[in-house]
Amino acid sequence: MILNEESYSRILDDLHEGLYIVDRNRVVLYWNKAAEKITGFSANEVIGRSCSDSILTHVDGNGRSLCMGQCPLAFTMTDGQAREAEIYLHHRDGHRVPVFVRSSPLKTPEGTIMGGAELFTDISSADAIELRLKELEEMALLDGLTHLANRRYMERELATRFAEHGRMGILFGILFMDIDHFKKFNDTYGHDVGDKVIKYVADTLTKNSRPFDLVGRWGGEEFVAIIRNVSSRQLEQLGERMRVLVENSYLSVGGNRLSVTISIGATLIGDNDTAETVVKRADTLLYESKRQGRNRLTLG
Repeated sequence: MILNEESYSRILDDLHEGLYIVDRNRVVLYWNKAAEKITGFSANEVIGRSCSDSILTHVDGNGRSLCMGQCPLAFTMTDGQAREAEIYLHHRDGHRVPVFVRSSPLKTPEGTIMGGAELFTDISSADAIELRLKELEEMALLDGLTHLANRRYMERELATRFAEHGRMGILFGILFMDIDHFKKFNDTYGHDVGDKVIKYVADTLTKNSRPFDLVGRWGGEEFVAIIRNVSSRQLEQLGERMRVLVENSYLSVGGNRLSVTISIGATLIGDNDTAETVVKRADTLLYESKRQGRNRLTLG
């Protein structure tokens, strides 16, 4: 049986993984339906543009841009070797999405590399996040703008974690996060754009947290993450990853890239802590980050 071009296209569009194909100049030639779903960019917006032209703008876990020299697909098209990597792509709505990518060279019958293909899979535990959102919505514990757990639910979760610690000794930590200079940003660009920024920061935090941790909106531009079963070093590493990914996320408005940073206070619970004392300590550490210049994490 010989498949025609339409059949091949239908098969590729039915993949659950995102797929795009580029030529030697890394101009996008094909963009499947899953790529549209994972990134928010339609095929019409992407095809004909360079893959580094303000589309996915891949970064690694340290926030380093991959499009200008460390791109797995570019390396594959240079040496012909397939590659795999975990990276973070830019979603059309502004947030960062963690993906597992596999790049392969495309060759002519004579063996000359004529382009490349990249498959990418969303690894943000999207199903678990969606289930959690539905449960919170039903209990009126969901923040309307961000679809994160609201403060009321976060306070309940803190009480649950303290009870768990008392029974089983399981440690947990708090990340108290605040968007830097947000009032100035709102005054400059307006509340509609400000709301979009709060939303993409929220999405970046949730999509890049572990499935058993919880991120909520504490109020205004403040967020709290409850990080379970974690050491002080792991808490710092997770917080730093969130900080870097927010710093490297952006919103496209009127042809301009708008971005913000966050400051973080990070702390593990102590034996004599209560929900009030651990949140207060994290809040104090957050303002120490602000005092030291913002866009940083202070652990204590």
